Amino acid sequence: MTPFNARRSAALILALILVPTIVQPQKTQPAPDEKPRKITTELKRAYVDWIKDVDPILTEEDRQAWNKLKTNNEREQFIQLFWRQRDPDPDTVENEYKEEFYERVAYANEHFSSGKAGRLTDRGRIYIKFGKPDDVESHPSGGTYDRPANEGGGATTTYPFEKWFYRYIPNVGSGIDLEFVDPTGSGEYRLARNPDEKVAILPNGSTGGFGRENYISVQKSPFDVQQLQADLERAPSIDRNWIETGTTTPIADDSAIAFDAKLNFFRQSDNSVLTALTLQTDNSELVFENVGGLQTARLNIFGRITSVADIRIGKFEDVVVTHATPEELSTARTRKSAYGKAFLLQPGRYRIDLFVRDTVSGNMGVQHIGFEVPSFPANRLAASSIVLAAKLESLKDTVAAGPFAIGPYKVVPNVSGNYARGQNVGIYLQVYNAAIDQTTLRPAVDVEYVLLKDSKELTRRREDWRDINDTGQRLTLTEFIDTKSLSPGEYEIQVKITDHITGQTLTPSTKFTVVD
Repeated sequence: MTPFNARRSAALILALILVPTIVQPQKTQPAPDEKPRKITTELKRAYVDWIKDVDPILTEEDRQAWNKLKTNNEREQFIQLFWRQRDPDPDTVENEYKEEFYERVAYANEHFSSGKAGRLTDRGRIYIKFGKPDDVESHPSGGTYDRPANEGGGATTTYPFEKWFYRYIPNVGSGIDLEFVDPTGSGEYRLARNPDEKVAILPNGSTGGFGRENYISVQKSPFDVQQLQADLERAPSIDRNWIETGTTTPIADDSAIAFDAKLNFFRQSDNSVLTALTLQTDNSELVFENVGGLQTARLNIFGRITSVADIRIGKFEDVVVTHATPEELSTARTRKSAYGKAFLLQPGRYRIDLFVRDTVSGNMGVQHIGFEVPSFPANRLAASSIVLAAKLESLKDTVAAGPFAIGPYKVVPNVSGNYARGQNVGIYLQVYNAAIDQTTLRPAVDVEYVLLKDSKELTRRREDWRDINDTGQRLTLTEFIDTKSLSPGEYEIQVKITDHITGQTLTPSTKFTVVD
């Protein structure tokens, strides 16, 4: 070995001695929560079907959570939690919400199937989410259709369609009208965005006998229609009371909010009658909340009018707001809130459904009233309803406007007919077709007001015609009765009307109560 090679070998040996020994670390077991999940790449058919079935009642959070699940075990846990959150009575074996849901799915599949399962149709999804509608108007063959006033009136030809009516849907609103149209005749009815989608042939131009402006729904504007569609797409509120009963309308005790309702009728023309509705409720029935420093109560009032043939004539929805300062609140609670609505109807029989809901407490009152709109023939003496007024004042030269304006007067009815002693009882009445005395050119009629108690006459007062400027076609009569000297109890007021030329007579009457 040469000296050079010897030096190389020595250097190599030295290098090996200096290089440290590399020790391989021992492998440690991962924590249980760090173990990789056994991911199932393909969903079982059962999970695919389940998520499709419950889609109508899934919230957006539910969908996002479901999409993040990776294993069947996680999906099972999700499903159990999903139903548990909706169980109205977790202490029982049954889950009424779940049972009701699958009953609705079965009903939808049985009744709404067309080219696809009924649960996937528009009618099916609405039924599953909100339950059975309160009213259904079905036109399975389409054809000739007389459009109601709120759709413009007149006759037209339609595709097959259905109208569903819900009195109230939580988080959507009151008085919800939905139309489903089948323009292809395939049996699949699709949710319409406006009432003209069902029209196959344009109407003949007739507008009927009602004013469309009186019945325009708050849902008719494009913005409100879009908002309604968005509200319907949302998952339904988990209100276990109504889902358990299988109806979307909350079980409302009619006395939850007590209110009085009264309809009065005034001749407008030979075939048109002004129908004035008044609702009245005690403020003690309402819940006040602080809004900007004012105590505020809100009532949502919805009404729907149908004919004796169950044809929808029109509907309305308004909000009545009552304000009071904190200092005035105790006094405000002893008062009443009144709401007035007027619309034109032809003579005939009708029904009005009224729903009054406190938007703060959610309490609701319901009344269904059948009524007959009288006719006022042009050749016969006639009279309007007698209105007992809480407030009666002449508008004089001002423009008559507002819910309680009738002709040149503001008439706020006292629907209950109760008056505190000392409070004036206002009486408003219209008389039609009174004959004219050609000598004096004044109405040839006498009008007397007779006050009775227990069928005994107390006072009699004759109408003074000197200040009446109405024509014989319509006489507007007003009177006040002072109750200061009247003892508490029920009284009757009779209005005796005699036409001296034709010999016709009328004796309309009404009752009121004086309380301490």
